[in-house]
Amino acid sequence: MEKQLEEKNTEMGNVITRSEEFIQKNQKTLIIIVAAILVVVLAVFGLRKWYFQPREVRAAEEMFAAEQWFAQGEFDKALNGDDTYRGFLGVADNYKCTKAGNLAKYYAGAAYLQQGNYDEAIHWLKKYKGKDTFTRPLAEMMLADAYLENGETATAAKHYIAAADMADNFITAPTALFKAGMAYLMLDDNAKALECFQKVKNNYPESTEWSEIDKYIALAEAGK
Repeated sequence: MEKQLEEKNTEMGNVITRSEEFIQKNQKTLIIIVAAILVVVLAVFGLRKWYFQPREVRAAEEMFAAEQWFAQGEFDKALNGDDTYRGFLGVADNYKCTKAGNLAKYYAGAAYLQQGNYDEAIHWLKKYKGKDTFTRPLAEMMLADAYLENGETATAAKHYIAAADMADNFITAPTALFKAGMAYLMLDDNAKALECFQKVKNNYPESTEWSEIDKYIALAEAGK
């Protein structure tokens, strides 16, 4: 037992010695590596504080003006801006990797949808990478609207369903399900339409769609 313990201690001592020798032989290299890591950390911190944060502020200022134009129905101005402020397109292009730059894509898609430019609406809404439970399903719904207006009804139905699955609330989910049901009716897929309408009936009694959903359930059942 003592012999085994002695052999184990000797082996551990050899490992420690080899480690010390490695550190001694590669001391300069290790210092350089540690220094390089420190430089990267400081660079990331500096970029965040002195580059990204000011850009977020500037982008938000540009976005505020564009949002005001959007709210007033001045969609072309909201998209392209004026001599003082960039519009959504300028913010999205010039302030990449910022929250405002990403949100500008959402607004750009919405503005193009309002203008009836469905191809551009699809382009920008697909670029938007929202993570919240409100704008994300709304963007997906608007994307579906654009596909529907372009005559791509089956694709629209899939995006409506996707929008409904993104957030289980009484605002976006029942609207998305209702629109999906209507799209399926257009596709003569009454079974899927009925499924969508029934979900609204059973799960969202507080929604605005609920008050008339029985009429559409009857319509889908009649077409089966």
